[in-house]
Amino acid sequence: QGQLVESGGGLVQAGGSLTLSCAASGRTFSSYTMAWYRQAPGKEREFVATIARSGGSTTYTDSVKGRFTISRDNAKNTVYLQMNNLKPEDTGVYYCKATFGSNVYWGQGTQVTVSS
Repeated sequence: QGQLVESGGGLVQAGGSLTLSCAASGRTFSSYTMAWYRQAPGKEREFVATIARSGGSTTYTDSVKGRFTISRDNAKNTVYLQMNNLKPEDTGVYYCKATFGSNVYWGQGTQVTVSS
């Protein structure tokens, strides 16, 4: 798959919104299951959301259900995470992950900070 580059992070007040993007290089993006993870300071990296190769199936961790939406545009080799009604506990570094069989790739992460 190659390189994954996240963007769109920043500082936002509680209740605000951000959209993260993850752009992938390579020509096989549509073959990869894509996911978002996050890591808060002093905590382990945790699963946030995943989307199937076709985009037809999505799964979310309970804490973001109803607030976050994962989507993908296979023509643009990009996966998105729309985050609404952000809470201070959503603060962390958000990582993009691409999986195909035993092949797993991670991006470098983008910082999201939600102030109360």
